[in-house]
Amino acid sequence: MSVGLLIGTNFAYADPAAAAAPNWPLVQSGHAGDRVTTVQHLLRHDGASIDADGQFGPKTLSATKSFQSANGLDSDGIVGPMTWPKLTVDVDSGDANEAVKALQVLLKRHGGEVSVSGTYDTATGDAVAAFKEEHGVGGGSLVDDTTWQYLVGASPPVGDHSLPIDRDALPRSEYDDPHHDYPAIDLPTPTGTPALATVAGTVVLINDSSCGKGVNLTDAAGNRYTYCHFSAHSVSNGAQVAAGEQIGLTGNTGNSTGPHLHFAIRVPPSSTSVCPQNYLLAIYDGTEVPDPTTLPRSGCTY
Repeated sequence: MSVGLLIGTNFAYADPAAAAAPNWPLVQSGHAGDRVTTVQHLLRHDGASIDADGQFGPKTLSATKSFQSANGLDSDGIVGPMTWPKLTVDVDSGDANEAVKALQVLLKRHGGEVSVSGTYDTATGDAVAAFKEEHGVGGGSLVDDTTWQYLVGASPPVGDHSLPIDRDALPRSEYDDPHHDYPAIDLPTPTGTPALATVAGTVVLINDSSCGKGVNLTDAAGNRYTYCHFSAHSVSNGAQVAAGEQIGLTGNTGNSTGPHLHFAIRVPPSSTSVCPQNYLLAIYDGTEVPDPTTLPRSGCTY
């Protein structure tokens, strides 16, 4: 797949993602992790008889649909931008309930030193204050709709590298899949899933018939990370981004047979395609991330 660029004054670029709150993520059947646990605690707060085990299985699906129906929402079983604001509730110092457990799960996800006790104690208040200050969402101990949106939608600190989508979105097994015709990888994601910068660098927007909407992200060493098939850009052309920063929303634009994120890496000096699988697996596992120039250049296709 050749990737072309449209750069110029005729292209309508999006405002930088930093100017707005993060998008509410999609959480649905088959997902696992902290966001699922958060959903389950909030459903339990509403009276659902389910375990908060971090696995979005049939019982969580049924409870989600019941909650949506009771709140006048489309009962599709997907916790997205319409369901999250109904599901979250204000919590404050002194509260003790399942919603506080949901809050504490998210605070731990963002590095807060709290226990998931269900009691809004001093440690929880300190973590809330630190999170609010970091994200510029005001002061005080109250966790309101805006604070919930940042807690749920923002990516936690990732250091120098990030997966191209949130770690909870896909299991590890998806990151070693071969690509169909050249070194790259296709990650199945529902339309609207936030796509994240794997490293710090400079973004050039893409909009063509092959890649569809996408970006080329170039790091300080000249390695180029290509993302394709976005439904929307989240950054402007030429933006400087940090690892973990949202750069777009996945979709099905361009030469695509279904919603997914196409991710590829090219290395200097001749813009050679390399296999990204070992790079992504290292980030997923939290082990030393290989220099892209050392990645294999064949053997990751079928």
